[in-house]
Amino acid sequence: FGSSTFGTKLISNCSVASSDAAAMLRLSVALLCGSAAAKLGPHMLNLTDLAERAPEVVMAEIRASPLRAVVREVAMPADISGPAATLPTVTVHGMGDSCFEPGFSSITRAIGKKTGTYARCIPTGGNIITDTIDGFLKNMDASVDVFAAKIKADPKLSGGFNAIGFSQGNSLIRGYIQKYNDPPVNSFISVHGTVQGVAAFPSCFQQEKPVGLICKAVAEVLGDLAYSPISQNVLFQADYFRAASQVDSKAYLAHSQIARWNNEDPFTASAVYKSNFAKTKKFAMVKALKDRLVYPNEGEHWGALEEGKGYKAKPLAMKDTKFYQQDLFGLKTADEAGKIFFETTPGDHLEFSDDELFGWVQKYFIDAAPQAETVVV
Repeated sequence: FGSSTFGTKLISNCSVASSDAAAMLRLSVALLCGSAAAKLGPHMLNLTDLAERAPEVVMAEIRASPLRAVVREVAMPADISGPAATLPTVTVHGMGDSCFEPGFSSITRAIGKKTGTYARCIPTGGNIITDTIDGFLKNMDASVDVFAAKIKADPKLSGGFNAIGFSQGNSLIRGYIQKYNDPPVNSFISVHGTVQGVAAFPSCFQQEKPVGLICKAVAEVLGDLAYSPISQNVLFQADYFRAASQVDSKAYLAHSQIARWNNEDPFTASAVYKSNFAKTKKFAMVKALKDRLVYPNEGEHWGALEEGKGYKAKPLAMKDTKFYQQDLFGLKTADEAGKIFFETTPGDHLEFSDDELFGWVQKYFIDAAPQAETVVV
């Protein structure tokens, strides 16, 4: 790669042996990773290299991208509604957004005021630039691991918490619930979430608009090599991409991160994912009826495209999917226990009113707060 730092980043992301491993093994891994990286395409190579050499350039590209899912600023609620028993709240932003953006910061503060308890947005990066870039160039599993470590390190969250995610941030919460859930998520509100993956990113290709570097890089990775180990390791969006024409392929089952979370391969299915999913008491799923970013938007309600029909596949409701009918990760068990709730908003992606936001917080965080037991003597 010449003077590029991309090779160094890629090698560090691969499954390299411990520090006392033989030098020859390290060299073999480096050569293997470098060979696979070359298959990513020039746009992805350029994007990843720029992220290390000139992150401010990548930040500008993200801000100009139609894939950017940023929330607006919200007004502070008039009063505190939460009882003393209300749990703290963790908020999680979408792709192209950041905990440090004014809009998302206002949401976290407003929810904290509404509930009357501690509220925190947990970034995977240390500042607005790295946190934003991580939403693309830190893979999904790695992001969940960073998220989980920061939760574990916060003593104010040690007794459990409620979580609300926006857009791609909901994949982070879902991953935490299935892989960790300790301390547990009590109630989970998913606002226009990618929890069940996406089959396309149609907003990248709007008529009469030029395609920027972010969309070009995403399109390269989500082609024929979407389910190669290197693609899954480099791009967050590749990890929850479920191409209708490839979900029955060996590569998808072997390498897709969301396939693992869904327990789609019976030979690698995890009982831990299912038992951890059962620890959460409420899943409030909010779907945007005119969503142009998440396709199919039925996925925001745990739905998915039909399988085995390729590009002719139609969206299925939650109960018609194999994930539900086979209870692959505990979705049917949760629904039959009365834990799944559906909400809708009439507009596009991340279009919601302050009243809708505070209504969900009231209904699923405050009204559902654990009640103190009354002892009669």
